[in-house]
Amino acid sequence: MMNILLLEDDYTLSQTLAIFLQKAHYRVDCALTIQEAEELSFANSYDLYLFDINLPSGSGLELLSWLRKAQDDTDVIFITALQDMHSMAQGFKLGAIDYIKKPFNPQELLIRIKAKLDKPLLIHGNLTYHRESKILKLNNQIVDLGTIQLKILEKFLLRRNEIVSKDDILLDLNISDVALRVAITKLKQKLNIEIINIRGKGYMLEKL
Repeated sequence: MMNILLLEDDYTLSQTLAIFLQKAHYRVDCALTIQEAEELSFANSYDLYLFDINLPSGSGLELLSWLRKAQDDTDVIFITALQDMHSMAQGFKLGAIDYIKKPFNPQELLIRIKAKLDKPLLIHGNLTYHRESKILKLNNQIVDLGTIQLKILEKFLLRRNEIVSKDDILLDLNISDVALRVAITKLKQKLNIEIINIRGKGYMLEKL
C-alpha cells in the first residue's frame, strides 16, 4: 500500500480526498498546516506528497524547498487555485511531477496519481523504460539519452494517447521552445518513434 501525505487547509476537502484515496487502496495522512506536514514528513516515509500551494500557515512551495534541502526527493503533486504561471514554474523547478487546479473531480486526481506512481515500467512498442532506475532500452539494448530528452520521453510515455501541451513541458523542464523542438527531433531519430505536433495544442506520442 502506497503512503500519501496530503497538505490541505480546507478540512472538508482534506477529509473528502482522504476517504476517496483510501477507497482506492492508498494510505493517507492529512495535515492542515505547514507545521503538521513538516512533522509528519520527518516522522514517516511517503511515496507521494499532495501539497496545496497557498495556505494560511505558509506556502507549499516553501515547504517543498525545505524538504529538498533536507534531501527528501519524494514525488510531489501540487493542488492549487492559483492561475499564476510563475508559481507553477517554481513548483516544477523544485521537482514537482504534476499539478491540479481547483476545483477538480477527485477521480481526475486519482488518475494522475496512478499515472505517476503505479507504472514503474513503461512500454511502447520496442521501447521499455524503468522509471526508478532510469534505464531505457530499445530492442532490449540500453540507450543513453540526455537528461532533458529522457524527461520529455517519460512525460510522453506516462501520457500515451493524450496531447501533452507545450506549456506543460516548457514549465516542467524550464527550457526554451527551440530546445524542446531540438529534443523532440533527436528523440524521433534515436528511437524511431513518431511524436506528432498537434497545432495550437501540443504534442502526442503516436499510437501503435
